[in-house]
Amino acid sequence: MGDSTDPADPANAAKPAVLIIGGLGYIGRFLAHHIHSQNLASTLRLVDKQLPQLASLAPEHQAACSTANFLQADASREASQARIFDLPAHPDGRKREFDYVFNCGGETRFSQEDEVYKVRSYGLSLTVGKEAARRGVRAFVEVSTGHVYNPSRTPQKEGDKTSKPHTKQAKWKLAAEEGLAKIPGLKLCVLRLPLVYGPYAGRWLGTLLALARVYQSREPKETMKWLWGSELRTNTLHVEDAAMGLWLAAEWRARNERIPNAPANERIVFNVVDKGATSQGTMAAIIRQIFGIETGFQNTLVNTFARLNLEHVVDEVNDDTLDDWADLQEEAGIKGNGGPLSPFMERELLRDADLSLDGGRFESVVGFRPRHERITKEEVQAVIESYKRMKWWP
Repeated sequence: MGDSTDPADPANAAKPAVLIIGGLGYIGRFLAHHIHSQNLASTLRLVDKQLPQLASLAPEHQAACSTANFLQADASREASQARIFDLPAHPDGRKREFDYVFNCGGETRFSQEDEVYKVRSYGLSLTVGKEAARRGVRAFVEVSTGHVYNPSRTPQKEGDKTSKPHTKQAKWKLAAEEGLAKIPGLKLCVLRLPLVYGPYAGRWLGTLLALARVYQSREPKETMKWLWGSELRTNTLHVEDAAMGLWLAAEWRARNERIPNAPANERIVFNVVDKGATSQGTMAAIIRQIFGIETGFQNTLVNTFARLNLEHVVDEVNDDTLDDWADLQEEAGIKGNGGPLSPFMERELLRDADLSLDGGRFESVVGFRPRHERITKEEVQAVIESYKRMKWWP
């Protein structure tokens, strides 16, 4: 492992040394690309358990995520911290430390056992946070989720209730936020993100698009129907804006000890969200336009049944679509090379729970302005084009 830039170069001397935990994850690789392409760091190091060669990297991410910048390690283990954090000394022998540490790591799968999230998310955050504090890192940015809030259609602010997180993943992310806040000397900044989408996206948008492709292929045509209703909030953020927001947060946190006009002991937490107030109705309209299929919403009777039998409903949907998706892939000659795409629905993400965030604090305090203001037909079409470039799209 090397670190691709030369800190001895006078042009780089004033730039921060940057460490990204979970650097090959979806947000991590876009953050690495943002930093690398704009030459923002004197040193850039990505840490991940998986290798770049196995990470299905897009061509534009190859340079930022190259082996020159990469270290394979399990960041949840205390024994790995020295390898992860140690840097070569300055030319004059002075010790070097990372300035900014971004934790984009943690368990991203849904519906896992609590112990999995406790070790891979909560444990990872606290282990890395303690090391960052010990070394005097100038900004530690923790990537969290808007799913920590109690479901509400009203946009949630940073001080609103978090007693009923939507998912087990969110429950342990919230526990990590609280644990990190208790580490003495840690210059912590927590960012709570909504549903992140963009080129090469899997998870929420990838699942939705794979489902739409299955419905598009069916004869006779069927209506693609959502549970719950058109008003259910599914707030969004483009991954490029997420990367930009992370960088702005680190720069701001390195210069500031507290949020202006906030109590001295208030945790530094920001929501980061676009301007779109995205809902299921938003997505249904976009899917209809792109795929030329009818979309709609289930009636009250079906929704009532689903609330009582969600696991059964999700299993039925998955049984109904997974074989069709596999057939589409086979016909297109891409079986086994579908990247992160699958119509497999996660029960935790199908709950009748609004994800609605107020991003005003991050905009007013840090100066964030999303470049992708809302999810549109054009934005989603660009995501599909990214799948085609990777030969993932049937």
